Amino acid sequence: MVQNNYQGALQQPIGSGFNAKSTSKDVIRDIDLTGKIVVITGGNTGIGLETTKTLAGAGATVIVPARDTDKAKRNLEGISNVEIESMDLMDPVSIDAFAETFIASGRPLHILINNAGIMWVPLRKDNRGIESQLATNHLAHFQLTAKLWSALEKASGARVVSVSSQGHHFAPFNFEDPNFLHREYETLQAYGQSKTATNLFAMELDERGKGQNIRSYSLHPGSIGGTELGREASLELFQKMGFLDENGNMLPEVAASLKNIPQGAATTIWCATSPLLNDLGGVYCEDCDVAELASDQNISHGVKAYSVDKDNAKRLWTLSEKMTGVKFNDI
Repeated sequence: MVQNNYQGALQQPIGSGFNAKSTSKDVIRDIDLTGKIVVITGGNTGIGLETTKTLAGAGATVIVPARDTDKAKRNLEGISNVEIESMDLMDPVSIDAFAETFIASGRPLHILINNAGIMWVPLRKDNRGIESQLATNHLAHFQLTAKLWSALEKASGARVVSVSSQGHHFAPFNFEDPNFLHREYETLQAYGQSKTATNLFAMELDERGKGQNIRSYSLHPGSIGGTELGREASLELFQKMGFLDENGNMLPEVAASLKNIPQGAATTIWCATSPLLNDLGGVYCEDCDVAELASDQNISHGVKAYSVDKDNAKRLWTLSEKMTGVKFNDI
């Protein structure tokens, strides 16, 4: 019997009953999260906000760490069962401070959702010299998960859900030059690398954490309209990618392919709550089911083989420890 997802051994749909059109409301139906505690990064905008609303509506206490707490308070106003805390994913000290406060509360953590992310940004680096998409999308969440590990253990059955992207198809992880010191910076290469890292981390985390009954998943939420993810992208970049015409208007076929925000949050909710995943972890999911391995011919679905490779996962884990100076306890 296969026990892990190395080389994509578990990457096959399991017949969830949901699909690309399913919404967060569809997925959460009949699930009661009363007494459960959730932490979600980026939980006050876009699909993160929808995820927060959905989980809180099912009875969970949802903690939303945010860089801009005033904005978070405005966006989350009127939603019950929500707590807002300060944290900046580009600031390792801030991550530690948030985690220390949560651990000191003595509460278990049943669901950690590593949702926040950036894309289409120019070359920036944090104060450690780490490229910003890698720092935000992967390393910050690696650090946060490590620092909250004892609370996840205390839950006696926890899940870590990391929002990845089909964008991992853009690039494997470049172990020789992850920070673009010796190659020209290309924003989608950096994004692809960071999301490949997300998948590798989720797979390896599940292998290391399942003995403590902590399961881990990564997912592609879909291409979604109405989020802030593209706020720094140029008109020219969207045109180059075939999203907009020469006048800056979205092409009809592109608009028709987009998910709305409740559909975009559905796979996160499914990974966080579905009983079908109680004995299955380390997998990459899309459209509210486990995804298939991507073929060379299929560039729109599935997970790339390099993104579920055992050697890459273990090598990335070691590199992530080195780059962050953080190690997990007990795994």
